[in-house]
Amino acid sequence: MKSSKYNFFIYVNLIILFNTFNSYYLAQTKQNTIIKLFCLQSVKEEIMKAEMVYSEEIANETCDCYYEEFMQTASHEDAKTKCKLKTKENFNHNRKI
Repeated sequence: MKSSKYNFFIYVNLIILFNTFNSYYLAQTKQNTIIKLFCLQSVKEEIMKAEMVYSEEIANETCDCYYEEFMQTASHEDAKTKCKLKTKENFNHNRKI
């Protein structure tokens, strides 16, 4: 009898723990998705303003960079500036080849 109560207690705790982790990662995924949607739209507008050809690959790389930098620095402007420069360097490098 004690063994079954102990096992039940362990299972309940594991379920609670799993749901906690699942909720955390789901929230992170939703946050990443929302940030990425706004970022992709912003990058597309910037590319169109510069009268360049829009590339989904470049936009995704830029937004992935932005998300990583933003999570590390928690500064929108720093992340935006750094990733714009990085994208510009990559774009110019690829054009020379």
